[in-house]
Amino acid sequence: MCLAYPGKIKSIKGENATVDFSGIKKEANISFVKVKIGDYVIVHAGFAIEKLRKKEAKKIINLLH
Repeated sequence: MCLAYPGKIKSIKGENATVDFSGIKKEANISFVKVKIGDYVIVHAGFAIEKLRKKEAKKIINLLH
């Protein structure tokens, strides 16, 4: 079982984005989802696989903190 932690898109360059996971920034491929800067995503194996609503993402982040 794995735990999916929401990350916020900080910048986009082509099919790659910098995603901020509460201060930890990672690069992710965004070719599977339509996103913009400020959106929240779930990333698996370096690929953003799902876009989350801000309210849902914040709720998950608060529960995990």
